[in-house]
Amino acid sequence: MIYETKTVLVLRRDLAGWQAANVAAFLAGGLAGVHPHIVGEPYRDGAGRDYTPLIREPVFVLGGTLEELRRTHQRALTRELKPAIYIESMFATTNDADNRAAVAAAAPDALDFVGIGVHGPRKIVDKVTNGLKFLS
Repeated sequence: MIYETKTVLVLRRDLAGWQAANVAAFLAGGLAGVHPHIVGEPYRDGAGRDYTPLIREPVFVLGGTLEELRRTHQRALTRELKPAIYIESMFATTNDADNRAAVAAAAPDALDFVGIGVHGPRKIVDKVTNGLKFLS
């Protein structure tokens, strides 16, 4: 099935494994919160036990440098997408309020991105992430 929309997470390539997994989870959750249509229906197993819904379409995970993340951020903004972001200083916090304060304290042109998530029309998201490769 080809979806009309696309969800992409771009993670800085130098992250430790636990950091990449953590950032990806936060970004996907943020995008699902703003774009509830990307969440599918609940699951049920053969015994009738219920499970939560999942994001209904593939989530592509790409990697990049800080400069590539900054470029992705600017491309998303110029195409009127609302990106999910995670910056380096958020690793030192332990709660959502402190995360928001860390972002608010950062200069917009100097955000130290470690991850960016975007969701939108497939062709637009492809332009925003053009040139990036899958994270390995």
